[in-house]
Amino acid sequence: MNVFHMKYAVEVAKHGSINKASEVLGMAQPNISRAIKELESDLGITIFDRSAKGMMLTPEGKEFIARANNILTQLDGLENMFRESLPNKQKFSVSVPRAAYIVEAFANFTHNVKAETADIVFDETATYNTIKKVIASDCKLGIIRYEVAADEYFKKMLESNDLAYQDIVEFDYVIIVSKQSELAKKSEIYDSDLRTYTQITHNSPYHATLSASDTNKVEQRVSSGKRIYVLDTAAQLEILTDNADTFMWISPAPDSLLDRYGLVQLECLDKKRRYKDVLIHRKSHKLTELDSLFLQQLALSSEFYKKH
Repeated sequence: MNVFHMKYAVEVAKHGSINKASEVLGMAQPNISRAIKELESDLGITIFDRSAKGMMLTPEGKEFIARANNILTQLDGLENMFRESLPNKQKFSVSVPRAAYIVEAFANFTHNVKAETADIVFDETATYNTIKKVIASDCKLGIIRYEVAADEYFKKMLESNDLAYQDIVEFDYVIIVSKQSELAKKSEIYDSDLRTYTQITHNSPYHATLSASDTNKVEQRVSSGKRIYVLDTAAQLEILTDNADTFMWISPAPDSLLDRYGLVQLECLDKKRRYKDVLIHRKSHKLTELDSLFLQQLALSSEFYKKH
C-alpha cells in the first residue's frame, strides 16, 4: 500500500471532493482519482461512494480513514522524533516568493546563525507550490503572495488546512528598467507605453489563483508582445541593465539593489494591483530558535515597504 495514496484518500475524505483535494495537494484530479482506485484495489474495499453530491465514505471507508489518520500521525511523530534527536543540529526551511526584502532578511539571518551545525533551506517558488510544501512539511515556514482582493478566499483555505498565518506587508507592483531606458525619462508611465518594450518574466503566479491556466491568462493581458522567460534573478537584473528596451514587474526594491544594477523603478499609473505577502506555517509547528531569528530579520527588512 502506497503511503501517498493513503494521504490523498484522507484529503479527499476531509473535503468530500476530489476537486478540492486537488487544489490543496497541487495535483491533477485524474491522478488523485487513479491513486484512490489503486488503493481500493490493493485493499479490496470501496472507500468512497461517488455521486453528484461528492465523495461520500462507505462504512469500510470510514474505518479505513480513521486508521489511516492514526498511521499518518504516527509517521509524522516518528519522523519528528528522529529529526529532533540529531545532536546540536538545527534545521530551518522556508519557501518564499521573489522579493528583495526577503532576500535581505535571509542574508542577515544566515549571518547571525551561530549554531555549530545547521541545515538551512531557502526555496524561491510560487504561492501554489509554497502552500503545498508547508502542508506536506517539506518547508516549515512559507511566505505566500496574492492580490489583496483575494484575502478572504486564501484565509479560508489556510484555515481549512490547519495553517496559521500572519500578514507581513502590502504593496503595489512596480516596473524596473535600466537608467538608460527611454521609460526612465518619462514623468508618467502608462500601460500603453510598455507595448514596444520586452518584458522579463519568470512566469510565476503572483496573483489570486492556484490555477496554472489562469496564470497564463494573466500573462497574456500584459501589453508587451515580447517576453523573455528567465528563472535566475541575477540573470534578469543583468539583462535589464544591459538592455534598455526591457522592463520587469516586481515588488518594490530598495535603492541599494537598484543602484547596484543601474536600474530605476517606476509606477504604472493605469495598471495597479495591490498585493500582500503572508507568513504561513502549520498550526502544529512550534517556532524554533532559527525560525524566530529569521522572523526578526524579516520584520526589520519589511519596514522598507511600510515606508514606501
